[in-house]
Amino acid sequence: QAQLVESGGGLVQAGGSLRLSCAMSGRTFSWYAMSWFRQAPGKEREFVGGISRSGGSTYYADSVKGRFTISRDNAKNTVYLQMNSLKPEDTAVYYCAADYLGSGDSPAQKYEYWGQGTQVTVSS
Repeated sequence: QAQLVESGGGLVQAGGSLRLSCAMSGRTFSWYAMSWFRQAPGKEREFVGGISRSGGSTYYADSVKGRFTISRDNAKNTVYLQMNSLKPEDTAVYYCAADYLGSGDSPAQKYEYWGQGTQVTVSS
């Protein structure tokens, strides 16, 4: 059974930056495409960004393109989400998810493992 542990969330002012991390244990990390999703209060969970198993391909939601960057370090079994130019509408719980042999842009139903989530709050 894999375990995903997110860290790096917090409170930041609009225009600021945060870097989220998600560490995987219990499985071979490089076999999994990784993605970040978020869910704001009263809203559905939405895809934020994804990265292929090798890290060679990345995918982003239009709402974060140009502001967020997803990356991974297979030697450290960790995926990152660098968030710049944060806006109040980015406020949500952010989840990382792992898709076995996936591509990084799969629908949420395909992801086998999920982290517990980390809160990101952007004040105006």
